[in-house]
Amino acid sequence: MPATVRALTDHLATALAAAYAGPEAGAVAALVVEHLLGFEGALERRMAAAAPVPAAVRAQVPALLARLLAHEPVQYVLGTAYFAGMALDVTPATLIPRPETEELARLVLAENPARPGAALSILDVGTGSGCLALALARARPTATVRAVDVSAEALAVARRNAARYAPQVGFEQLDVLAQTPAVVPGSLHVLVSNPPYVRERERAAMRPNVLAWEPATALFVPDHDPLLFYRRLAALGRELLGPGGGLYLEINEAFSAETQALLVAQGYAAVRGVADMFGRDRMVVGRR
Repeated sequence: MPATVRALTDHLATALAAAYAGPEAGAVAALVVEHLLGFEGALERRMAAAAPVPAAVRAQVPALLARLLAHEPVQYVLGTAYFAGMALDVTPATLIPRPETEELARLVLAENPARPGAALSILDVGTGSGCLALALARARPTATVRAVDVSAEALAVARRNAARYAPQVGFEQLDVLAQTPAVVPGSLHVLVSNPPYVRERERAAMRPNVLAWEPATALFVPDHDPLLFYRRLAALGRELLGPGGGLYLEINEAFSAETQALLVAQGYAAVRGVADMFGRDRMVVGRR
């Protein structure tokens, strides 16, 4: 097993080329080395390129490499995903937080500044690892932030993350399609959600490290009803949001127009689609 930081990184990148295309193998290798050695990032790793790797660390590499070559996502292998400046626990019970979800958090914060004397009230539906709720709670520490999920396993992960980053967040287990969160009607300023939106027929185009490992209940909706969760979220928003309150949704880019039309039909104002950093239609916003 290679004995220096640079040699170990190169060894992993070469081995992972069998499972990851081009630069991604190198990126995953670097992430593994940084995690194992406690480096803050690429700069620290490069500065220590010639440093020896402790034998105890080298001994962990074969098992980690085997899991990565089996297409297990690196975030699950390491147990950590990075989101909005947080190192969050993740397990196969939770989706791995994506950059577009971080964009959704930034959008909510940009449009909902802190209110002196009147704290924001925020609900995150389908919280998973807690990434959205915790990012919003950290940026708006005076806000009342609640988060719900159908999965007890996911909520256990979210609570661990909250204990480290935002212990004020409240959690509730429920099936949002059949139940209503314990929120006073008309009291919310923000309802935000990254619900399931991948159609079953899209499975064939998905990468193996997503399809085989991430929780299907957090990903898929029936082909015949791709807006299943958005109808319910719109109805919840009508009940729980106060006048002018915002409904913020991450969406399937194939259904931006349909999701906007659904919100308009349910009486929302200022409905619009929002593109992500790559120009893809990945968010929809409406006001109560």
